Amino acid sequence: MFDQLRHSTPAHIREIVERVWDHKDLFVRWPKRALLFMPGTVRVKYHKYTAEQRRLLREADIKPDGRSNGPAVMAFRLAGGQRPTRVAPGRDWSVHHVYDGKFPARGTADTTHAVRDGKYFTEAAGLVAIHPIADALADEVPYFAWLLRREAFERFAFDPDGVFVTEK
Repeated sequence: MFDQLRHSTPAHIREIVERVWDHKDLFVRWPKRALLFMPGTVRVKYHKYTAEQRRLLREADIKPDGRSNGPAVMAFRLAGGQRPTRVAPGRDWSVHHVYDGKFPARGTADTTHAVRDGKYFTEAAGLVAIHPIADALADEVPYFAWLLRREAFERFAFDPDGVFVTEK
């Protein structure tokens, strides 16, 4: 699969993808562990946390974020993920779902869309903090998106579409 994705990526884009991937620790930060923080939760405009969830966040010195992607960010942070600061003042790297509903595997019609699935929206194994340059690649280039997905599998055995399990 990766050879086909790599070769179908235009050479000038592939060069950027490979340069970023060769230095991925400068562009992508992973959580330390898998953690499903709020089972059954999907992305909505605003979220409320239970007393137990607020307690976990308080113990980790994390301020609850009720905005649409807040629970995913909280899961990432609770699982030991770090969000570097962006150059723009007061902003951190985005927390990105590696399964974002884009770029189905060859021979399939769709792929997991984590924000719509309560098993994956707050699963830290499928989340990364990502530099804006790499975020654009993940959003636009199937090859890069699947490199992230393979890494999630290698780190956490996270494979909601069953692609990597069947490759082995």
